[in-house]
Amino acid sequence: MKKEKHPLVSVVIPNYNGEAFIENCLDSLRGQTFNDFEIVVVDDGSTDSSVEIIRKHYPDICLFINENNSGFDASVNRGIKNSRGDYLLLLNNDVVVEADFVEALTKAISAREKAFSVSSKMIRYYERDTLDDAGDMFHILGWAFKRGDGYPADTHNVPCRIFSTCAGAGIYKKSVLDEIGLFDEAFFAYMEDVDLAYRAMIYGYENWYEPKAVCYHIGSATTAEGNKYSEFKVKISARNNIYTVYKNMPPLQLACNMPFLLLGFGIKVVYFARKGYGKAYLSGLKEGVLERKKIERVKFKKSNTRNYFKIEKMMLSGLALQLAYKSLNAAKKKKRRKNKKERRQLTLVK
Repeated sequence: MKKEKHPLVSVVIPNYNGEAFIENCLDSLRGQTFNDFEIVVVDDGSTDSSVEIIRKHYPDICLFINENNSGFDASVNRGIKNSRGDYLLLLNNDVVVEADFVEALTKAISAREKAFSVSSKMIRYYERDTLDDAGDMFHILGWAFKRGDGYPADTHNVPCRIFSTCAGAGIYKKSVLDEIGLFDEAFFAYMEDVDLAYRAMIYGYENWYEPKAVCYHIGSATTAEGNKYSEFKVKISARNNIYTVYKNMPPLQLACNMPFLLLGFGIKVVYFARKGYGKAYLSGLKEGVLERKKIERVKFKKSNTRNYFKIEKMMLSGLALQLAYKSLNAAKKKKRRKNKKERRQLTLVK
């Protein structure tokens, strides 16, 4: 009996009301320079015509349909469980990829023995000269942030270690997922990729950034209608921040970082209050604290002690990087104001 050949890569795409962009996403996967992959789409109870679009125009795609909106994490997990590849490439439905995207990510992850995941170079869909994400970081103030967000698209061109791969356009080793578990469905959406990356590092694995894998991302197209913030996004992200530190930090590490975490959450309260989302953020923090017991914590093992120190070091470097970004941005704003003032003075002289 002839053994069925499985694809090397499974591309898993969660979809929820994505009729406006699912075709662009799937079309960009056609004509890839690497073709040893399958596409698995999990629809999360869409009420628009996106399922009909997939059935009509992409009959070769493996399509699974959830009756209700069970969240990003549950949809991705269902896709993973029904995938056959050694590598799992997760892709948001509002992402369009370059022709060598799958090849670049596959080469990057297969070349590194300790790599659990590799994140791509995400560029803003409507601003092709501006970066959206060059891998995610997480630091001791309890904040996650996107490397390179807002910087020129021709920067951040060196592969490097990162804290977390963005699950909107990144590749993972299925063998490691079999070892450490899948996405935590209690998160529903947001921060689940940081939680997963944190868990992988506790086990001694690494997360990388690959600049040759380029894609274009609309961003928050499903949960915030393309806006940076929404009541839902702010609340659930705040809750999941609590979940992330509670789940992954052993008691001693949590105690040592608590002053920094409280400072970080306090700063965010003020920030979101100014943006008009203060109540949503506080509500999320409260829910995270009250509901934390439903999260299964990662069991502490002495054999992983060295890995916890490495994670702490990475969180410190993450804080240093974000402060450097803020300093550079402040210098740029100051320079723009100075140039604007000088132009105004020249105009008056003329």
